[in-house]
Amino acid sequence: KVLGLPIAGVDLLRSDRGPLVMEVNASPGLEGIEGVTGVDIAGAIIEYVERGVKRKYGSPNRRRHVQ
Repeated sequence: KVLGLPIAGVDLLRSDRGPLVMEVNASPGLEGIEGVTGVDIAGAIIEYVERGVKRKYGSPNRRRHVQ
């Protein structure tokens, strides 16, 4: 939120003081984290974007008439 990124990859390190932010990526790589966790992160991002489009423009199946 601080950087204004709706989607980002954040690299963290554990420390005695708590988690430390090492890097924030506007275009994160997902291969490693998806392989380790078994979570379809790319699919979750697609669903997030689709929900945003539906909120802003309505259903993608709705046809627009051009005059």
